[in-house]
Amino acid sequence: MSTRLYPLFIKGNPQLRIFLPNFWMKLVKPNYPIKPNTVHFIVSMEMTKHDVKNYLEKIYNVPVVNVHTKVYTGEIRKEKLKGYLVKDEDYRMAFVTLPKDYKFEFPNLFPEEKKKEQKKDLEEFEKRKKEFQEQQEKQWDRQDVPNWFGL
Repeated sequence: MSTRLYPLFIKGNPQLRIFLPNFWMKLVKPNYPIKPNTVHFIVSMEMTKHDVKNYLEKIYNVPVVNVHTKVYTGEIRKEKLKGYLVKDEDYRMAFVTLPKDYKFEFPNLFPEEKKKEQKKDLEEFEKRKKEFQEQQEKQWDRQDVPNWFGL
């Protein structure tokens, strides 16, 4: 399950072994509407449905009713400049069903406050850019001299 090497246990030394599986899970938002108690993950190819269920229940304390997995083949496409074929890696999708009273909602990664901050920063940037251009226009004949070197 794990390819990591651990130090040998020598009598008298503390045991420094920790089990770290090579499993990973990526939460995916589907392109089509699904039930509120269903969640989709892309998981490592070695994971089985039992591994997915144990992973969610033991590590994240999420009750799982059912897990269905499916292997998707990677896309085969032609490289634009070189002309040869490239195949993306295969991946396994896990469809996890939670109990009926559970409702999963994707977190809002881009709240309105952050959008307002970004808009404010962009306006500030445009203002500074305009000031810089005006400064450059004033000193059109002194382009080699820094602007802090005034007369």
